[in-house]
This record gives sequence, C-alpha cells and structure tokens, in this order.
Amino acid sequence: MDTVEIRRRFLAHFADRGHTVVPSASLVAEDPTLLLVNAGMVPFKPYFLGDLPAPWRRATSVQKCIRTVDIENVGRTARHASFFQMCGNFSFGDYFKAEVIPYAFELLTAGFGFKEADLWATVYHDDDEAEQIWRTLLPPERIQRRGKEDNYWSMGVPGPCGPCSEIYFDRGPAFGRDGGPIADEERYLEVWNLVFMQFERGPGAGYDYPILRDLPSRNIDTGLGLERMATILQGVDNLYEIDISRPVLDRASELTGKRYGADPADDVRLRVVADHTRTAALLIADGVVPSNEGRGYVLRRILRRAVRNVRLLGGRDPVMADLFDASVRALGPIYPELTDREVAITQIAVGEEGSFLETLRTGTTIFDTAAAAAKTSAGAVLPGADAFKLHDTYGFPIDLTLEMAAEAGLAVDEDGFRRLMARQREAAKADRRGRRIGNVDLSVYRPLLERSGPTVFTGYTELERSSRVTGLLGGADGALQPAAVEGDEVGLVLDVTPFYAESGGQEPDTGKILFDGGELEILDVQRPVADLVVHRARVLRGELRSGTEVRAQVDADRRAAISRSHTATHLIHQAFRRALGETATQAGSLNSPGRLRFDFRSPGAVPPSVLADVEDEVNEVLVKDLEVRAFVTTQDEARRLGAMALFGEKYGDEVRVVDVGDYARELCGGTHVARSGQLGSVKLLSESSVAAGTRRVDGLVGIDAFRFLAREHLLVARLAGALKARPEELPDRVADIVGKLRDAERELERVRADAVLAGAATLAAGAEDVGGVAVIAAEAPPGTSGDDARKLVVDVRGRLGERPAVVALATRGDGRATIVVATTDGARTLGLRAGDVVREAAGALGGRGGGKPDLAQGGGTDPDGVPRALGVVRAIVARTTGG
Repeated sequence: MDTVEIRRRFLAHFADRGHTVVPSASLVAEDPTLLLVNAGMVPFKPYFLGDLPAPWRRATSVQKCIRTVDIENVGRTARHASFFQMCGNFSFGDYFKAEVIPYAFELLTAGFGFKEADLWATVYHDDDEAEQIWRTLLPPERIQRRGKEDNYWSMGVPGPCGPCSEIYFDRGPAFGRDGGPIADEERYLEVWNLVFMQFERGPGAGYDYPILRDLPSRNIDTGLGLERMATILQGVDNLYEIDISRPVLDRASELTGKRYGADPADDVRLRVVADHTRTAALLIADGVVPSNEGRGYVLRRILRRAVRNVRLLGGRDPVMADLFDASVRALGPIYPELTDREVAITQIAVGEEGSFLETLRTGTTIFDTAAAAAKTSAGAVLPGADAFKLHDTYGFPIDLTLEMAAEAGLAVDEDGFRRLMARQREAAKADRRGRRIGNVDLSVYRPLLERSGPTVFTGYTELERSSRVTGLLGGADGALQPAAVEGDEVGLVLDVTPFYAESGGQEPDTGKILFDGGELEILDVQRPVADLVVHRARVLRGELRSGTEVRAQVDADRRAAISRSHTATHLIHQAFRRALGETATQAGSLNSPGRLRFDFRSPGAVPPSVLADVEDEVNEVLVKDLEVRAFVTTQDEARRLGAMALFGEKYGDEVRVVDVGDYARELCGGTHVARSGQLGSVKLLSESSVAAGTRRVDGLVGIDAFRFLAREHLLVARLAGALKARPEELPDRVADIVGKLRDAERELERVRADAVLAGAATLAAGAEDVGGVAVIAAEAPPGTSGDDARKLVVDVRGRLGERPAVVALATRGDGRATIVVATTDGARTLGLRAGDVVREAAGALGGRGGGKPDLAQGGGTDPDGVPRALGVVRAIVARTTGG
C-alpha cells in the first residue's frame, strides 16, 4: 500500500464518521512558544485551550511536522526522522475515550489489514477507564500500563496535555525480545498515540511541570505517523526505505558511489542525507531561509548536516540540485507546492551548499589546528573560545564542531562556548532593548481579547479618529493596569486604531494620542498576537485611564514617506522578476521613511547593468503616474487575476490585492500611495549578499532620492574640476591615477627592500662566537617590515656558510615589537630550533611566538623589551652550548 493510499484511507475513515478534513498547516508555527510545528495538534491548540471556539466539533488532518530534539538518532533507528507526517483525528468537546479507541482499532484492522493478534496497547498507569475499553478489543495480556514518561503527552511547552493510550505493532521475534512494548520498542513499534486532552500544563523541564487547570472540555488528539505506518504496510525495515523516501536515498547512493546495505556506517549517513534533504525542501517551501537564528538556523543546520554526510561518504561535488529534484518527485504528489516552486526552492539549497562547502574548506583547517593543540592538553578538550571562533568567524555550527571533535577523540568546552554566545546575544539585545513592546504573555492578552474583542484597523482610509482605551499594559511583566501618568511608558490598546502595526516589512506608524487634559507620544505599534494591536506610548502630560475616549493622530508625513517606500518595493520586485526571471522572488523587505531594503532570491550577484536597468524601468513607471488600487477578494480569485503571493507568507481566505496600474499586482496588507508618480524618484544604492541564494538591494525614495542625487552631482562636479576632466572622463582618469600610485608604491617597496638587504653583508661580518655557534642578534633598521625582516634573516643565514649559526633580528613600531629567528642545520643539530628560541625570546616583548625549527617569528606589545629579547637569544645559545 503506497503512502498516498494510506493517507487517503485515513482521512476517508474519519470523514465518513463526521470529521471535517483540514489541510496541513505550514511548518512555520503560529504558536509563539514554538519555532516549528512539531505535532499534528499544534494548529488546533487554541481550540483545545478554549482561547477560540473550534470551527468544527470533529476534525481530521495529515499535518507536516518537524522535530530536531533527537536529531542525532536520525538514520540510526527505524523510527526517527526530522520530518514526518502526522495523521490525526480530533474532538473538541464532542467524543472521548469510548469512541476514539474503537475508531482507531477499526481503521487498523478493517482499513489497513492488521491482525488483531499483532496489536498491543499501553495506557497511563492509573487510567482504568481506557484499560476497560481496550479489554473489549484485546486480551488483557496485551494491554500494559506505563508511567508519565511513556503515556502522558504534552507539546513540551506550556499548553494542553493529558494521559494517552498508545497502540503498538509486533514486528515479530526477528526484531527483538518478547514482553510487549515495555520490553522492546524496536520489536514492538508504536503506530498510534491516542491523547485524552484534559489539562493545561505550566512551565517545567522534562516531565517535571505543574498542572494548571482542567481544560474547558475533554478533547481527543491522536497521532499516527504516516511514514511509520508505510514502513509496516510496505514491508520494509525502516521509514527511509518507503516509497516517498527511498528515491532520495537511492539518489544519494548514486551520487556518492556508496551502495546502500553494504556498510552499516555508510547506511546511517545515506539515511541522514535522505531525511535531511526532504526536511529542508519542505521547510524552504514554507518560506524558511537559512540564517543564524530561529527556524532559519534549524534549516541551515539540517542542510549542512546533509552536505557534511555526503562528504563523509566520499562525495566532493555539489549534490543539492540532484537531491532536491529527487525529493520533489517523491513528495510532489502530496505537496504540489514543492513542484510549483521547485526552481526557487532548489536555488536556496544550492546557494547554502556552496556557502557551506567554502566554510568547510576554510574552517576545517582552523579546526584541525585547534584540535591538534587540544590533544596536547591534559584533558583533551577543545576550548570554548575556539568553538566560538569557529562559529562566529567561520560559520561552523556548534553541532558540527561537536561532531568533528568526537571523531577526533576530543570533548568540547560547551559551557565556555555558550557563555561567549550569551555575551554576544546580550550585546545585540542591548542595541534593540526598549524598542519593542516585549514578548507575548498569553495570560495578559487572552482575557484582554476576550473582554474587548479584536482591534479594528481603519488606517487605510483615515489618519485620525476617535477611539476608546480598552487596555493599558505596564511594568516588567506587561500586566494590565488601570491608569498611566506623566512619564510612564505603557502598552496601549484601543478599540479602533488608524495606526499601522509593523508587518510585512513595513515599519510602524508613530504619532500622538490626545485626551482631555493630556497627550501621549506613540513610539511603536505592534501586533503581538492575531487581532490585537498594541501601541507603545509615553505619557507626555495628564493621567490616562482605561476606558477614556481619545483622539488618535498618525504622523501623516512619516506615513506618506513609508507608503512611498512600500509602493517602490512592489515596483522593484516586479522589475527584478522581469529582468532575472520568475525565480527572483521577494525574500524580505524593510520599508521605512524615504528608504527601502529589498531581499530577493538569486543564485549569484546581480550585474551592475541589470541593477541600472531595474532602476531605470521603475522610474519609467513613476513617470507614467499609474493608479495604485487596493481591493479585497478571495485567494482563488486573486490567483486567477495573477496576483503575486510572497513565498512563505500565510494568507487567509480573504486577501488584499494591491495593483500598480497594469504593471504590478501583489497580495499585500501594507499602505501605499494613490498614484505611482507620488514616489518622485527611486535610486538604488547598493547590491550585496545576505545569505546563500539571497541578495539585497538598498534604495532611496522621494525627496531622499533627490537629495542623494544632488549630493552625488555636486561631488562629481568637484572631482571633475580638481582633475580638469569632463564628468564622463572621471572613471578612466581616476583608474589611471590609481594605477600610477600602485606602481609607485611597488617601486618604493622594492627600493626599501634592497636597502634593508644591503646591510646583510655587514650583519654577517659582525657575527659573534658563542660556544662555537655564530650568533647575530640585532635590531633591524627603522621602518623594516616583518616581511623584510624575514628576508633579511634568511639572507644573513645564507652568508654564514655551513657552520652552526643563529640569526635573530628585531623590529619595533606602532607600539609593537617583532622578532624573527633563523637557524642553520648545524645549529639545529646542537638543539637550537628557531621555534623554541622565538617562544622564549618573545616573552621579553610581552607576547608569544612560534614556528618551524629553521624559521620562526614572534612579537609583543612592549617595544622597549627588544634589547632584553635579543639578550635572551644569546643566553639560549650559551645555555645550550655551554659557551
């Protein structure tokens, strides 16, 4: 039975029993406590908690899920994967244990053909009711009771939870020992978890958390792993060999030349590659891009683990394009968005692969050096500072460093690494602290939403209106408070607002709130949870109380400038797609007053000529003064009209479409100008890389663009006057001057080097005998560079012939000192190695050094220590030779 058919039968079974079939939600979790959807019930969490009324009494879905907490087990067991599909049926206060257990048993036996004799069930240790129901379907000896770790379910964070009953399939004696799931979970494979969702849990680690309350109703949440079910029904050994995984595994095998089944270690790596490639494809399809934070870091880590396992399998060439092609073909029948966006999805993966291969080339050398030093330490531990440097400077994720260290027989000082990471994060937070309203606190917003209802936004059509204060949030925890007085900074909630909350790359409005006897300054506007707008405000005068009638006034000039930038972003997006193709889709934006930032997909840098063409085309649209129109319609109608949807964005059933004449049509909730001519002018300033496969352009709009062009014109006029050239001649004239300067610098360098080397004969002639070794320990002429000093010591050493000799030259300048030491074969035979000599001598300079036995260099921050350092060289020779 192929996976598509298993999926169809599951949904049909519950649809026939009154369940509404709900499509899979995005992998990007709307729940602020989660990065990614990790269970089938996550999209239904507000209904279980009673925060929102459930649209259905019964529902069923096959939900895309990602879990990476046990990523190290991926590929090693038959049942671990980072991406999986969770088939579920849900009851929101409708039916409970007596119905759900028979529903599941009927589907497994009648629908999927399981033999009753192969099924086992477990229940929570004190759940007599569930056991009694199971006794009507299974003999008592195949029902086992287990504790909280096995038969009590939560999301891993505060939220709904409850005891559960799990159904297991006995794979037979060949897979392990007798005794049921308690004895061996490799032989007895869990296929379905029936959760009796009755409680809400609080914070806590592991299984140590408090139960806060009974939920408003008793609910059902079940989870049947689609891949695990396919493993059983298709008669394969593990989920990597089923019909929607095996093609990717086989392609990885072809690309690396490793036959699956030939070597257990290689098999694990091939399974990791297959799993991680599929996971990455689905994450990118849902709008996640590689980055160093949040879900973007999860994606980057997964992609890089896949690439590294390909390297461990012997692959040296880029493989992501081929592996993504196999993934799309395998999963496209279930998730058509993979097929629709294949080119854009693959470009992102290929770009990240190229970036990581370069990281591996540079960072591996650094790691090897650090690992070699760590092996000589007593504890064989890679210092946290080295791990942090690999992460911060060379882009090595800590998990990659941990893997490579383990392979090298080393531990890593993870505590030290995390301290440095925390210090860096605190520094970054300090720059942003105070700007935003703060983290979502559902215990505050939930009652506020229930009591006051959603905030109505009227800012598309008005910039000023009367409103009523429905909530004031203050203090470190953002708690509701009755009033705010002069000097207070509070979160302000209105029943109706013309203020635009930051969204879709558009910066928030600012402005004023006036009330009888008082005034507030609006500093920021956010939408911390759906349907609730919170204004960060400072009370300038008066006392504001909840329930007060106020007058809200948006800063009209700022709004107009931001709207110009947002409309310009739409035009730039369209122009890039026309210039580079349909894959040049938006990956992010920032629209601020007079300035914009636009990120888009591109495998490489955009030529300056294309950038100029895009700018020219956009400004032509402005001259045409096209009408900008917004309207609301259904998603299907918007698609029929050709409206562009942003990759990875979530949209409701009704969407807002923004047209700029017949040039651009896009789904958008932001604010815009009335006509394109109101933008005045658009000037693109720069183009750069922000991530693998993602480019960024910065630009100016309106008066800011005019001012920039005026300054640029003045600068060009001054340069032309200074160089006595016409403006169009400036590039050639400047290039000619720069070329002549470089030639002059090279000639000066040659003259200086010749002058330094001219003293080699004099230095060699002045060698002193110390215990039979010719010693030259001198300060190089002022202005001698480190490179020149190395050349000079090598030249002097060559003039001393075959006798044992040590040559040391020191330089100083700019608050630093350098010492370079060279030795002959005869000196090294006596035990005088340059690296050892430098290490000891550099201490006199307040620093350190090292190098090879024949040539080494060191330095420090104490230039006055040069005479002492040269004396140390003489002393080392005397000590070694007894002279």
